[in-house]
Amino acid sequence: MADVIHPHSHCQVCGKAIPPSETFCSKECEERFQEMVKRRKMLVYIMYGLIIVILALFLLNRG
Repeated sequence: MADVIHPHSHCQVCGKAIPPSETFCSKECEERFQEMVKRRKMLVYIMYGLIIVILALFLLNRG
């Protein structure tokens, strides 16, 4: 009646069940993950840059 669920983990990109020692189900998912990480890093750098520009403009307009 009850199905046995074998030890597994899930792909970080698509959620497919994979062996516990794996992180991604395919090279495609691994590449998609790497692109997502690059995009997030770029967005963080852009946000830091905008914060610096806004602070600089604020400080220049104060004086």
